[in-house]
Amino acid sequence: MTRFKRKKITVDQAGRKHGFRSGLEEKIIQQLKDAGLEPNYEGTKFDYIIPESKHVYTPDFPVCKRIVIETKGRWVLEDRQKMLLLMEQHPEIEFRMVFYNANQKIKKGSKTSYADWCDKHNIKWANKQIPEEWLLEIFDELAKEEKENNK
Repeated sequence: MTRFKRKKITVDQAGRKHGFRSGLEEKIIQQLKDAGLEPNYEGTKFDYIIPESKHVYTPDFPVCKRIVIETKGRWVLEDRQKMLLLMEQHPEIEFRMVFYNANQKIKKGSKTSYADWCDKHNIKWANKQIPEEWLLEIFDELAKEEKENNK
């Protein structure tokens, strides 16, 4: 059985064969041809880098050097992505979430709640109030910080 080999065609030829992205492109191609120029439709590519942008995060409750508590009613995708970036870039900080409704789904139709998302990403979370256990941890951390400062 013989294999069928496709003939390679240029991007310009593909554009002509399958149509262009817009009528304007097709008109420009024709104008260039009429002027005696070879259009070379999408025949060149340029690399470029989108520069990183610096942002500043202001936590709701930086209760001690190591623990930050963030409160959320709605927790949209952009905020969840920001939290992952913060955790990655500040591993020395433990970010904890207190939700108005931890059972709220991350988007309409999703089975994943805010609590589920936090569990998946190893983020401590609470519903409507700070747990007593967290308060004890915060006081312990503050005592450690005070002891270090007095050395």
